[in-house]
Amino acid sequence: MQEYCVGPAEAIAEGGRLVVDCDGIEVGVFRLKGALVAWHNVCPHRQGPVCQGRIYARVIEPVAADGTTRLLAYAEDEPHLVCPWHGYEFDLETGRCQGRAAMRLRPARLREDGGVVYVSL
Repeated sequence: MQEYCVGPAEAIAEGGRLVVDCDGIEVGVFRLKGALVAWHNVCPHRQGPVCQGRIYARVIEPVAADGTTRLLAYAEDEPHLVCPWHGYEFDLETGRCQGRAAMRLRPARLREDGGVVYVSL
């Protein structure tokens, strides 16, 4: 497994990301709730650049006791990444696809040492 230096941890702000090329393999590094997570920049649907997609709060639709719905709400503590090619939506913390539980983003091994972020591929 090869290790690559991503850069200083402080360069990735809360809710932000950094997409890096590691000898031809792109990886997205995200800061969520103070922690760093890293995903391969390949959507499992059609291999689009998923890590370059927009980040949104998870959309939820509350259902009333009578089974009706009236509005959409947002789970601000559950950031989701939306693939720019076909709109597939992934939980940024777990990599799980919102609409297809068996579909997941591929994680990249990540470590922080002395304020510097490294990924291993």
